[in-house]
Amino acid sequence: MRQAELIERIKSYNPDSNEAIINQAYVFAMKAHGSQLRASGDPYFSHPIEVASILAEMRMDDASITTALLHDVVEDTLKTNKEIKKIFGKEIATLVDGVTKLSKIRVQSNQSEYAENFIKLVLAMSNDIRVVLVKLADRLHNMRTLNFLDSKEKRLRIAQETMEVYAPLAERMGMRDVCDELNEIAFEELNPDLHKTITRRFSLLRKEGKDSLDKTIKFINGLMKKAKINGKVLGREKMPYSICRKMASKEIDLEEISDIIAYRIIVENTEACYKALGLMHGEFSAVPGAFKDYISTPKPNGYRSIHTCVIGPEKKKIEIQIRDRKMDETAELGIATHWLYKQKLSPPDGKRFQWLSDLLDILENSSSPEEFLEHTKLNMFHDQVFCFTPKGKPIAMPKNATPVDFAYSVHTDVGNRCVGAKVNGKLVPLGTKLKNGDQVEIVCSKNYNISPAWENFVVSAKSKASIRRYIRTSQKKEFIDLGKEILKSTFSKHDMVFSGRKLKKIIGKFHCESVNDLFASVGGGLHRATEIINKLDPKKFRASKSRQFIQNLWNKNGKGKYIPIKGLELGSAIHFADCCCPIPGDRISGISVKGKGIVLHTFECGFLKRKKTKENIVEVAWEKDSALHGSYTTRLLVVLSNRAGSLGTLSTVIGKNMGNISNLKITSRARDFFNILVDVEVKNVKHLSEITVALRAMPTINSVSRIRGKEQ
Repeated sequence: MRQAELIERIKSYNPDSNEAIINQAYVFAMKAHGSQLRASGDPYFSHPIEVASILAEMRMDDASITTALLHDVVEDTLKTNKEIKKIFGKEIATLVDGVTKLSKIRVQSNQSEYAENFIKLVLAMSNDIRVVLVKLADRLHNMRTLNFLDSKEKRLRIAQETMEVYAPLAERMGMRDVCDELNEIAFEELNPDLHKTITRRFSLLRKEGKDSLDKTIKFINGLMKKAKINGKVLGREKMPYSICRKMASKEIDLEEISDIIAYRIIVENTEACYKALGLMHGEFSAVPGAFKDYISTPKPNGYRSIHTCVIGPEKKKIEIQIRDRKMDETAELGIATHWLYKQKLSPPDGKRFQWLSDLLDILENSSSPEEFLEHTKLNMFHDQVFCFTPKGKPIAMPKNATPVDFAYSVHTDVGNRCVGAKVNGKLVPLGTKLKNGDQVEIVCSKNYNISPAWENFVVSAKSKASIRRYIRTSQKKEFIDLGKEILKSTFSKHDMVFSGRKLKKIIGKFHCESVNDLFASVGGGLHRATEIINKLDPKKFRASKSRQFIQNLWNKNGKGKYIPIKGLELGSAIHFADCCCPIPGDRISGISVKGKGIVLHTFECGFLKRKKTKENIVEVAWEKDSALHGSYTTRLLVVLSNRAGSLGTLSTVIGKNMGNISNLKITSRARDFFNILVDVEVKNVKHLSEITVALRAMPTINSVSRIRGKEQ
């Protein structure tokens, strides 16, 4: 396209266009690119001209078209953004810089890198969405010339990237034509055999119904003229990629596809749209379940139209879209229509682009780039359901959304404080799936009431991100409190003074950034309290460790610590087996181990059951009132509900029943539950029974069982 032709096209829709700056950009870019060539053999400057031409077809503003002419100058020539700012001003320099950064995005095999780049894309959109419009036009022209690339691997990479990122963005921005063309070229490159098969089917259907298109248009035009509805009827052939998606979504074979034409009725205003709808349904039989009214409830990208399907004049199903002229422009150009009616541009209004704001919320709440990528893909491809607030405001959500999704769609704070919901005036469970047209009222509490179980049924990306963020925050607080209590107890047991200053000196040895992180690692079972003491004072740790082999020090004079076990000789060394942790009240047996003394096991211990010889077994028993002589450690397996407050409940119940947690370790974690091994100091079996009964009474604790011995 020549310089004069580009100016003429722009002037056709914007007579007040700044011709001088566009001419200046044209000459500047042409000189900068000089003799550079594209893979097709054409001069490189032909590319920015075509990108500018695409934007002119969208009827974009001067700044966008100037940016299109300059968009590759910084990346591919010696010119700098500083020069562009000096010559063309700050606005255009900022747009060019944004497009240059987006040009570095590539689909990576490394998902983390890809996600990071995708984040940059969304952030660029939040600053000035024209950056993405220029980039979409750039990608569209590159796809039109994709066949000139010699490398098949590169063609496939670009096609995959287009289908995963750029086509969905175009769709979300309401740019249907751009989206369709990007998908179509990418589909042909990625799946050439299927594309050829569908194209052959199209050719056959075209021959069979070559007169059908003209007859149907003529018939509908006649009906409209008779009903005095001013408008026009158009027929448009569907694309192979859209047919492929239809086959996948409706689970039908290619042979079952009989309609390849979509009809469009364009009238003067909204009232005429509904008159035309009544005319179609009055003349033809409507296909049940195929009616959608996007005029009263527009799509999030601003798309408005009526969709219906009827048995047409040829006794075949035909799809019809009904809209007025302005709706048609929005359907064709999407967000670009914003520039058609407002030459001086501000960021797009929040109502039409709430999805963009939601993506930024998700970015803030996601813990990793991979999680953000997962959420944004969910957000782009889900089908939608429309529900209403009590005041009648429509809320668009993904298919299978629940009242919790609805609450987060209204506002993050509403979701966080949700305690109940009414759908169409009736109280329903929060996991209820909403249907189109439901009126939803959210019941809120003054305090946060988020349940981790919500993550099992919510479907919107914003809901999942907010819930996960809350769980991470609250769970860490529980781990900190629990870890602190365990350390205090262990310090006291080893006659050491608990001190945050001392702990601060060793946090680096445990890869922690703060003392609270260290508490959390102990509370979460990543490190044992004894490991901490060992790092602080190895000598003290060794001395305390040796006391695990408890000496029966009582003698003829009755001096020393008394271990109340019958059947032992004076001065015998006693060790309580780690596999079964016997406590007073258990039936016990001793095993004489050379160099170790007597090791005590419970009768139920798997070690005793597997022992083949009885030669070194010592018959022992607890003496009466043995619980008066101190505390004994036993081990419990606790299955907790994976919800906020569960760990806190565990430690509180044990503490209230005069037990003490000496160690804790999380052995497995699932979506709903996690398993914890807890070492508890108790007086005897009766005391342990009181604690387990109290724990089982708690709704957040699924089960409690004592570890009786390793079965390995």
